[in-house]
Amino acid sequence: MSRLAGVVVAAATALVIVAVAIVPLLTPAWLGFAQDRAEATAWTGWPATKVHAATDAIVGDLLFGQGDFDAVIDGEPVLSERERAHMRDVRGVFRAFYVVALVGAVVLVVALRGARMRAGWRAVRAGAFGLAAGLVAAGVVVAVAFDAAFSIFHRIFFSAGSWTFDPRTDRLVQLFPERFWVETTIGVGAIGFVLALGVARLAGRRS
Repeated sequence: MSRLAGVVVAAATALVIVAVAIVPLLTPAWLGFAQDRAEATAWTGWPATKVHAATDAIVGDLLFGQGDFDAVIDGEPVLSERERAHMRDVRGVFRAFYVVALVGAVVLVVALRGARMRAGWRAVRAGAFGLAAGLVAAGVVVAVAFDAAFSIFHRIFFSAGSWTFDPRTDRLVQLFPERFWVETTIGVGAIGFVLALGVARLAGRRS
């Protein structure tokens, strides 16, 4: 396996691990738990049943495209048009990420077959260890400068002015307060770190 191919396989490994790590944090169990800890009911003024109903509708539209983020609670739209536009942008980024992750999975399947299998596993091991190290570094950033990291991420993927909302009036940030994002980011990092170490161990044995 060439050096370039090894880098591609390592990058694909990291990408697939992150994609898998995100999935548990999209479940109703985690969303409800994290929103309760972030006091979404206090921010919205709604009981937990309405918070969870609105959240399930929004996340359902994000994951499955079953609607246009037009959930209604008590006869009123949950999100304003500007918030809905942002969520459409989020859905586009989310889908693009998982398409790339699927391509990464195909790369791994090809790399781990035939005569290149041992070299492929060595590249997988390198990618998993690299991701683990990167997640540790990201954890430090989240701990000391979450707001800055959050802003940089949004500036990269979304147009200026399309992702800033007022927690006093905008339901989107009331449903998903800052604490929700801090703890969800930590959750993704923790799951990704454990998966990365497990993959690295498996790849070491196979190589």
